[in-house]
Amino acid sequence: MRRTVFKAVIMCVVALCASAAMAKVEVEAGQHKELGRVLVAKVSEDITPGDYEALLKGIKANPGQYTKKIVMLDSIGGSLAEALRIGRLLRETGFDAWVPSTGVCQGSCVYLLAAGRSKNVRGSVGIHRPYYSGSDSVHSASAFGPSRATQAAYFKDMQIPLTLLEAISATEPRHMRVLTLSELARYRLN
Repeated sequence: MRRTVFKAVIMCVVALCASAAMAKVEVEAGQHKELGRVLVAKVSEDITPGDYEALLKGIKANPGQYTKKIVMLDSIGGSLAEALRIGRLLRETGFDAWVPSTGVCQGSCVYLLAAGRSKNVRGSVGIHRPYYSGSDSVHSASAFGPSRATQAAYFKDMQIPLTLLEAISATEPRHMRVLTLSELARYRLN
């Protein structure tokens, strides 16, 4: 069953990639012969302001009941504030989060992965402390982006251990720490 779902999602992603205009956030409904109606969102490239609105618009353009909603992640991160907004929308609308074997989920993308009701990671997941304009300091977060308390509340809402935030905070912004399978399990990301 899991393999069937994965094949259905891959087919939807191929259809998304074949569209003429490649966007950073794409949403498409599909019909699977065993699963029924499936809604697939894809978040790729940098997470930037406006991506939340693109996702919301895509979800609204595909109303109805779905047997499965999946967000495919292949992003190098970007705006932490936008990632938190997108993550809350994904959770509220009932998406599962997948990182395909050819995908990466790095930096702020991890917040989208954390939002998935269920998670399936086959690619790599990397963490690091967010960049803040003019400073690498985690203490400057409140002046330049979501505070540590805001991030902690987000992980708590997503039922993710706060030890993930500690690991993120301990990793320099210029370095990427790729999570092992055991770390993914410990942080409830897979």
